[in-house]
Amino acid sequence: MEKKKSPYDELQEDIRKIKLPEIEVWENKYQDRDYIVVLDVPEFTCICPKTGLPDFGVIRVEYSPDKVCIELKSFKLYIVAFRDVGIFHEHLVNRIMDDIVKAAKPKWIRVEGVINPRGGIQTTVVAEYKSGSKKK
Repeated sequence: MEKKKSPYDELQEDIRKIKLPEIEVWENKYQDRDYIVVLDVPEFTCICPKTGLPDFGVIRVEYSPDKVCIELKSFKLYIVAFRDVGIFHEHLVNRIMDDIVKAAKPKWIRVEGVINPRGGIQTTVVAEYKSGSKKK
């Protein structure tokens, strides 16, 4: 008997190419100062790529702005777009980090995803990036 595939399975192959809303930025007037911005998304949702069921969790983004800061309305629209995306939690956190690094080029960023338990397992994924570090 052949295992039934989820309609989201194929998305995992090109997860870096999935079209999402653009994250906009605005000029940081305190570029001479190191400080941290924390963005908490307590009602995050995406789709489990295996079952097609919704996953719920908390996303926390911490970053130190350089020349620009993340515009919050565009970030909200970006985050809400995941509601219709089937994505593994590991891919999710890394994709968010990549998109923010591309848009805002922060000095440092840490993205944490804490996904609510399903089947007795809670998933926490953390990714970090520091400006000037090599990205694979």
